[in-house]
Amino acid sequence: MAEIQSSAPAARGRKPRSKKHTFRLDMTPMVDLAFLLLTFFILTATFNKPTTMDLTMPMKGPSSDVPDKNALTLILGKDSKVHYFFGLNRADVARPELRTTNFSAEGLRQVLLQRQRRQPAPVVLIKAGPDAKYRDLVDVLDEMNITDQTKYALVDFTAADQQLLDRNPL
Repeated sequence: MAEIQSSAPAARGRKPRSKKHTFRLDMTPMVDLAFLLLTFFILTATFNKPTTMDLTMPMKGPSSDVPDKNALTLILGKDSKVHYFFGLNRADVARPELRTTNFSAEGLRQVLLQRQRRQPAPVVLIKAGPDAKYRDLVDVLDEMNITDQTKYALVDFTAADQQLLDRNPL
């Protein structure tokens, strides 16, 4: 408890003055109130729940083939570059035209939105190249959610994809 005591020595030859009363402030109730309020707000507060991205994985079994006209293939490269082409990279079809963009709103997002306007239900195949970073994969998945892509899949990077990148130095 806090107390303030003042006792001044009496001066000689002067009139005695009225005695000053000591001021005593008891801080106990204020501290109790502060802890009660703190406890109340901590117990009634709702904490932020971590937000997670829902990712549904395909069932095990026979794989379904994607038509060439519905496919958009994204290859994640080094330096946060995204290489993309329309269709699939197969040996029985002509070599696709490889284009490059980035993760900005004018880059990959515009490519996805334009493809969605031309093809109502595109299938986006995402391939992480050997130089891709984990952050690039997360950014691509974020763009899938932002542009409301309904069908996309994470696909293995193949030797044919590496040959396509080697033929098109960008």
